[in-house]
Amino acid sequence: MASTLTQSEEAQLAQTIEMFEVITQSQPHDYQSLEILKEAYSKLGRETDVIGTSKRIAEAYVQMGQFSSAILEYETILQRHPEDPDVQAALKDIESRANNLSAQPLLDEQTSILKASDIKPARKIFGKPVPTEINDGRAQMHKIFVEGKVITAGDFDLCWSTPDLSVPPHGIAEPFIQVLADKGILQAETSLKLLADKTRVAYIPLDKYDLDLDLARTFPAATCQRWCVLPFDRMSKSIMVATANPFNQQAAKELSEATTNRLLWYLVPPEDLLKNLRKVFR
Repeated sequence: MASTLTQSEEAQLAQTIEMFEVITQSQPHDYQSLEILKEAYSKLGRETDVIGTSKRIAEAYVQMGQFSSAILEYETILQRHPEDPDVQAALKDIESRANNLSAQPLLDEQTSILKASDIKPARKIFGKPVPTEINDGRAQMHKIFVEGKVITAGDFDLCWSTPDLSVPPHGIAEPFIQVLADKGILQAETSLKLLADKTRVAYIPLDKYDLDLDLARTFPAATCQRWCVLPFDRMSKSIMVATANPFNQQAAKELSEATTNRLLWYLVPPEDLLKNLRKVFR
């Protein structure tokens, strides 16, 4: 497969590998990033690295208690290498663990962005369905920042903004954590670290990534501007999306309606997010 790639495609894949190796080294349980890494190795024909990454994915599933997913990943390896001793030993270990542990789900806060569910019935304004209630992550953010005693309830209410979905957005809405920083309440870096720790959503320094801005333009401008989200790259059947609010189910729902691909979410610095959104939607 690697022989059919252009030099530009190979260079892009090499950059992807470099970026996601860093991410997965610091966040070894981030199986979504590991999947992207495995796909990049596969496109370059690096079979040994594909198998090694596949094992890392399976190990991540095991650590999260998702034994069924781990078994499926290991069985994929066995289809290529039936006698792999590491995989055989890992499967025996899973069998032993399964007899003593029940699978543990990830934090509700993390899964909320990955599942665009619990959206209330919609009313119609100007012929377009508009949700009567939206889950934009306010409750989860309030829990982390206010109930966690990071900021006051007054500061939260001052900086949080709920848009009116019945009208088009007026430009790009600044993320909550950027507003906190603008008002001198909490630095964006501190907010990002807090969100990464609470959600396990992977962090990407967006300014170091070669973004596919044309891909972003295939998604609804209103959704990207209103919720400050940016689809920035495609890998196989997955699309990577940058956000500074990893709890926004409404944004997840709207983007999901615009593509048949799986969405993979990444935390990014809000300033980089705003800068690139302005490039896309001038």
